[in-house]
Amino acid sequence: MDPGAFGLVRVAAAVPRLALGDPLANARRSAELLGRAREVGAAVVAFPEMGLTGYTCHDLFHQPTLLRAASAALAEFARLTAEFEGLAVVGLPVLIDSQVFNCAAVVSAGRVLGLVPKSYLPNYKEFYDARYFAPASQARSDEVQLSDLGTVPFGTDLLFDAAGVDGLTVGIEICEDLWAIVPPSSHQAAAGATVLLNLSASNELVGKAAYRRQLVANQSARCLAAYVYAGAGVGESSTDLVFGGHCLVGEAGSILAESPRFAREATLLVADVDIDRLRIDRATITSYGQSAHYPVGGRPFRRIGFRPRITLPTKLERAIDPHPFVPRADAELRERCDEVFQIQTAGLARRLEQIGRPPVAIGVSGGLDSTLALLVTCKTFDLLGVGRDRIQALTMPGFGTSGRTRANAIALMRQLGVAAREVDIRPLCMDEYRALGHAPFGIPLGSLDVDGLTARLRDVPPDRRHDLVFENVQARARTQLLMNTGFTIGTGDVSELALGWCTYNADHMSMYNVNVSVPKTLVKFLVGWVADNQFDGDTRATLHDIVGTEISPELLPAGPDGKLQSTESAVGPYELHDFFLFHFLRYGAPPAKILYLASQAKFDRAYEPGEIRKWLTVFLRRFFASQYKRSCLPDGPKVGSVSLSPRGDWRMPSDAAVEAWLADLG
Repeated sequence: MDPGAFGLVRVAAAVPRLALGDPLANARRSAELLGRAREVGAAVVAFPEMGLTGYTCHDLFHQPTLLRAASAALAEFARLTAEFEGLAVVGLPVLIDSQVFNCAAVVSAGRVLGLVPKSYLPNYKEFYDARYFAPASQARSDEVQLSDLGTVPFGTDLLFDAAGVDGLTVGIEICEDLWAIVPPSSHQAAAGATVLLNLSASNELVGKAAYRRQLVANQSARCLAAYVYAGAGVGESSTDLVFGGHCLVGEAGSILAESPRFAREATLLVADVDIDRLRIDRATITSYGQSAHYPVGGRPFRRIGFRPRITLPTKLERAIDPHPFVPRADAELRERCDEVFQIQTAGLARRLEQIGRPPVAIGVSGGLDSTLALLVTCKTFDLLGVGRDRIQALTMPGFGTSGRTRANAIALMRQLGVAAREVDIRPLCMDEYRALGHAPFGIPLGSLDVDGLTARLRDVPPDRRHDLVFENVQARARTQLLMNTGFTIGTGDVSELALGWCTYNADHMSMYNVNVSVPKTLVKFLVGWVADNQFDGDTRATLHDIVGTEISPELLPAGPDGKLQSTESAVGPYELHDFFLFHFLRYGAPPAKILYLASQAKFDRAYEPGEIRKWLTVFLRRFFASQYKRSCLPDGPKVGSVSLSPRGDWRMPSDAAVEAWLADLG
């Protein structure tokens, strides 16, 4: 697989030990650190602001000796890094048109490709940039002659395009530029830059690191870009200021990597950014396209090419969350869970208010989905000030219902104080099998009663335990009972919809489905969270037992070996399918990339590559084959970034072929 096909590019923020006022020493140290970055596969590397001289040289910037030494150091850096074919960006002062500019020099394969000046000069409190430098707006030339380096493009209108890597375009700004009302990087991103670099010398103050982190995250989100921030290190700490060497890599609102501050040795922060993800977001989010090609100063950007070597790493330098729908950090847990419940209850409450707050019907199986839906319904009725006795909860045991789930369903309904009923659906199903002339698994019904058929079913060998009519009749019998009882609350989740693991016009249908955009892994997490945070005693124990029960449709009785029907044995582990669903829908990732990302994630259990491939193939085949079920879904609240509603989030022809996606998987 061509590594460029995955759109993964390794970037780095590099902070060498600084020799303040010694450009040649800094050039050599920077080259040495760039060598380390090259060894780990970095293709784009940002160094700190004024890194070849030091930012705190102050009035020395007007000394010709320092300016000439900085120019010579840049030539030395280019010479020492000639084997690096990626993009390295270092900072230095440059005298142009009788003015000193604070510049970022862009170096690749031993050549200086361009100089980008700082646009916004801080001149307040501890900063005196305007004393030493001219802002970019005062530049009169668009190129400069550098001794030993030739003529070099100069200006804020430079973008750097990577040949052979679709979508990799680099834009550059310097320190205070990020603090401006409209940073230059906003214009660069609008013109197509996907990786934004910031060469910075931001001193440390109490609370400033958190604000800096917020700026990087927000700018990467606003620009739908990766943002690499390289801060000047402790070697800049002179006179009244202390610098910490803070480095950050953000991507579309998230911080992928962050360095510790105040390191005494050189820092190299490495992360893999996903260019394809950014391009897909830009293609999807129409407001990006509406701001594209915004010119700088009335001029279009000049584009300069470079040709990096991109390799697909065996181990990614970015966290691949195995459970992208489930919050990881403790600080997020309560907020995320409260928010999901509030969205679900707000949606259901609005619908019930619209139709006069009628009694509702809900099927309670003792499984995860119906448990979450029942909890949401109870909370909604509490919110509306309506008694829970108007929740008509039915548990409807059939031929495959286990004693464990039946007991949990009855206990939960009693503990939550809803109006509970138990309806055995087997007689209804027997009547329908007879009306259809159907012999389940080839067993003649004759004079069999429900208990007799249940006993005979247990002897059906595993290789013959396939009978869709037998299963579908049960599923539809339950929905018929519910819809004849009252306004029916749906319980099925988005993972089941993605796989088509629902019976058409049975668990597929309801009058309002509170779980319609909640994935199975999040359902399981939410029920466990509710147990631990909102209940105690018997109710908590019941909820935990439900979480610990194997996921099963329970349409078939236990086999001769005593094993229950297992959903995940049939269609695959839900933690894998939710991972596939997230990357397929949220980022439009091709199957080969999803397979690669899954191999990098640490799931609850280890999966062999062949097993991941097998279940990804199942996911793709079932997803494409099941669109007709998703084309007519009931209303329900969208709670996250992934939903399959045909009205809001996912429109797909029901007869689309899957072959191109399977071919990509190989």
